[in-house]
Amino acid sequence: MNKTLDSINALIKQVEKSVIGQPHVIKALVIGLLTKGHVLLEGLPGTAKTRSVKSLADTMSASFGRVQFTPDLLPSDITGTIQYQDNNGTPLLTFQQGPLFNNLVLADEINRAPAKVQAALLEAMAESTVTVGDTSHQLDEIFMVLATQNPVEQEGTYPLPEAQMDRFMMKVNVDYPDDDAELDIIRLVRTEEKSALVVEQMTQLKIDPKLFLTARKQVSDIAVSAVVERYMVALVMATRQPKRYPDSPLASWIKTGSSPRATIALDKCARAHAWLSGRDHVLPDDVRSIAHSVLSHRITLSYDALADDIDGKEVVNTLLDNVLIG
Repeated sequence: MNKTLDSINALIKQVEKSVIGQPHVIKALVIGLLTKGHVLLEGLPGTAKTRSVKSLADTMSASFGRVQFTPDLLPSDITGTIQYQDNNGTPLLTFQQGPLFNNLVLADEINRAPAKVQAALLEAMAESTVTVGDTSHQLDEIFMVLATQNPVEQEGTYPLPEAQMDRFMMKVNVDYPDDDAELDIIRLVRTEEKSALVVEQMTQLKIDPKLFLTARKQVSDIAVSAVVERYMVALVMATRQPKRYPDSPLASWIKTGSSPRATIALDKCARAHAWLSGRDHVLPDDVRSIAHSVLSHRITLSYDALADDIDGKEVVNTLLDNVLIG
């Protein structure tokens, strides 16, 4: 019996009670924590992106920081600043930590921030450090950035370059809920308005964030067969050399393929997915389950694909249909 796995699966079920109709989002956030990666959430307003992250932070008793990205934001607004203080006539410089010094950091509408702010966030994501002046400050072992993007309002934004998109372990599209889920949302909000006690009871499960450190060690022990390894490599290579599949439209859709980070991310996320399923080895279905989240944002579409309204999801679907296992 794996108590760590049981605790994390209980966490997922608990968060799903307060976030209706988005189970794939919750699972992606947990996989991000298990793989020490970062997640990009893209969806229209009101699709519970912020609620998902806050509910996860509350349930795992983690510190939570939120930054609303705007065009006038400065790097120091997220990293922190050096402040001058007068200590009985003696000048004293102290570092005031910014919101990046939390376990879970919500970067809301990341594409509204200028390049310098995005670069400061990128350092924290890639190195788990924040550099202010000539001093580097280490971030917590449990650290994950959840960035959100609104795919509709693009006026006055700074779209993330492909190199920065590649830094995100996964990109998750958050769609509108269906009829039944929408009805459950109404009832949930009505219940929350009636009694704060009910909400408190819903979030009574608390786990130690350090549990994810134990889980990461177990995920690293998940076995991956040579067949599955070759399958992951074949998927990534198909994005770089789509002409290998002349019977598919991939060559006309893909302008630039995925980097080696995609292969690494497929391996890590597939192992985490297998671990959450209670297995000690990766199946091809684990790879297929996380392929969209790992690959779609790492593929640059051609002009022909954009003109035909082809998106990353359809490209990955075609990859999965054409790339054979074994």
